[in-house]
Amino acid sequence: MSSVPSSLTDKAQSFSVEGAVVAVAFQKKAAILIGGMGEALRIEGEAETRFTLHDGGVLDVRSDGKRLLSGGDDGRVVELSAEGEVQVRAEHKGRWIDRVALGPDGAVAYSAGKTAYVLPAKGEARSLEVASTVGGLSFAPKGLRLAVAHYGGVTLWYPNLVDAKPDLFGWKGSHLGVAFSPDGRFLVTTMQEAALHGWRVSDGGHMRMTGYPARVKSFNFSADGKWLATSGSSEVILWPFASKEGPMGKQPSMIAPSSTARVSSVACHPKDPVVAVGYEDGMVLMARISDGAEILLRAPDGSPVTATGWRADGGAVAFGTANGSAGIVTF
Repeated sequence: MSSVPSSLTDKAQSFSVEGAVVAVAFQKKAAILIGGMGEALRIEGEAETRFTLHDGGVLDVRSDGKRLLSGGDDGRVVELSAEGEVQVRAEHKGRWIDRVALGPDGAVAYSAGKTAYVLPAKGEARSLEVASTVGGLSFAPKGLRLAVAHYGGVTLWYPNLVDAKPDLFGWKGSHLGVAFSPDGRFLVTTMQEAALHGWRVSDGGHMRMTGYPARVKSFNFSADGKWLATSGSSEVILWPFASKEGPMGKQPSMIAPSSTARVSSVACHPKDPVVAVGYEDGMVLMARISDGAEILLRAPDGSPVTATGWRADGGAVAFGTANGSAGIVTF
């Protein structure tokens, strides 16, 4: 590290789940830790509840602070409510549910192979087949519009408009994770190569974000949409998105450097310009975007950090690792 950060490691509560921690989330005041073998641990105050979401591996998880949606290799799409109720939203026996997403007004999306599905809270399910296996799903911030990432780009689809032809934002290569900026002006994907690609939604203008030593597996927009925090290097790479051109023609900022390990997980604070940063050696930091000031939340122990996440009010952060250990720090 560039300097020795202050520490809050003594405030971390420790937990564990079966398999690697594939996701951490909060529902109101309750923390949810999702293990790779289908187990979920719900922690609220002193109460701990363990239950099973999937009979097998968990492939993707998304949470909006109220609902949590997961897909598994058991073919099930499972929704966990803030009250701790588990509901199977869809099931495709013999298929893998590769990607999931949470949308407005109770809608959810998921994919199996080349097909993306949208389940509105009311009404019929819709489906769309794309050119290759779906790499990522993301709903636009406003309106029922779904971005479906795949080989060759991203398809933007209005599932409620039956006769409307989906729009293709093309770019060669395999596109995996996908996200809209908070204001909906930009769309960004992670790629199989060590790069990101982006588009202006208004006109499809391209944005290339390259220079990474490793593939970007974790990325997250700041709450105000001015920065995109990414993994893939030995420090957090922050791309500027405040202007109408996004990061084009601009150099990224860099914070929270490590001399021993690459960043493996990033999660931006829900209100403030702060990032929770996990590393491949197990260290977790909290870093301020404006000046790079750091606070140590977890000392390195050799097990890569696989998930980080904030409570909706910013009053707690959770993190998990590849060996199933997890921690929660409450401020």
